[in-house]
Amino acid sequence: MELVATENQTMIAQMVRDFGAQYIKPDMMKWDESQEFPVDVFHKLGELGLMGVLVPQEYGGAGFGYVEYVTAIAELSKIDGSIGLSMAAHNSLCTGHILQHASEEQKHKYLPKLASGEWIGAWGLTEPNTGSDAGNMRTVAIEDGDFYVLNGAKNFITHGKTGNVAVVIARTGEVGDSHGMTAFIIERGTPGFAAGRKEDKLGMRASETTELIFTDCRVPKENIIGKVGDGFVQALKVLDGGRISIAALSLGIAQGAYEAALQYSKERHQFNQPISNFQGIGFKLADMATEIEAASLLTYRAADMKDRGLNVNRESAMAKLYASEVAVRTANEGVQIFGGYGYTKDYPAEKYYRDAKLCTIGEGTSEIQKLVIARTILK
Repeated sequence: MELVATENQTMIAQMVRDFGAQYIKPDMMKWDESQEFPVDVFHKLGELGLMGVLVPQEYGGAGFGYVEYVTAIAELSKIDGSIGLSMAAHNSLCTGHILQHASEEQKHKYLPKLASGEWIGAWGLTEPNTGSDAGNMRTVAIEDGDFYVLNGAKNFITHGKTGNVAVVIARTGEVGDSHGMTAFIIERGTPGFAAGRKEDKLGMRASETTELIFTDCRVPKENIIGKVGDGFVQALKVLDGGRISIAALSLGIAQGAYEAALQYSKERHQFNQPISNFQGIGFKLADMATEIEAASLLTYRAADMKDRGLNVNRESAMAKLYASEVAVRTANEGVQIFGGYGYTKDYPAEKYYRDAKLCTIGEGTSEIQKLVIARTILK
């Protein structure tokens, strides 16, 4: 099997590199320090078609597939993982849920605004006391005439404050019933719908993460996605694609950390020679390069299968598991190669190190990915 970048992939990669050099690199450390979510950057990404990569052109999107999508996320994440994460969450989760499961009327109403970057999307599944145990969520939606009234809270929500619209999964049935949850589209400004505390994070600090709070929030029935009770099943399907995006995010961070370490190892001299000449450094770089290549193959295989309409439950979990762990190992070794300078903010190694860890947690921890994989191979 030979994997050669397509013309579209090559074009997207160069476009992202040029965009990053102009609009991301000059300010990304300022955003990181202040935890500023650079909304204008995402409006500009929308103008390039990167906020609706997977959305068909009839709904205002770019109409590309997962292979191109992975390329875009990886290239963004090589520059700044925060921007890659927010772009991935917008595309895969909120926009992806509407694209995969909403009615035609809902698609025509929301997808053009999301795909253009005019609107930023959020997605609410996780709750403070449930985490991976989403089936026991406590956010409830009670039927009241032509509305459902939501009460409860979600946490760790990307774009929870800035997002213009959110897809929220709430319980409409019994606790623990996989068919007792329903997905709702809720616009910012809806009475009873508010953002809560913003998280003070270790890494990915320019990607906004907050609580969502619902207090007698009345949502019209026309904003239900699919059928009542299908929300959790829909969410699991959305996460299959979402894991590919986190694998791509991980891949980009790993590539960025590796390339920075490789360049530094050639420039840094000790004992009258570049440190890349030392076997201890060369072996680290060899391990990093090999693992990144393996992560890339897993990620693009999952993306290709997704484009062909195949079940990617196992493959997306494998890609996400391996690529995220590789990102952490690569970023760690990157700091080691930089030595003392790797521990300072004068060099990029420390940011890759901080950003990488979230990849093993978000959209299903490494342990959950192993659980998913084990279930598929033990059938």
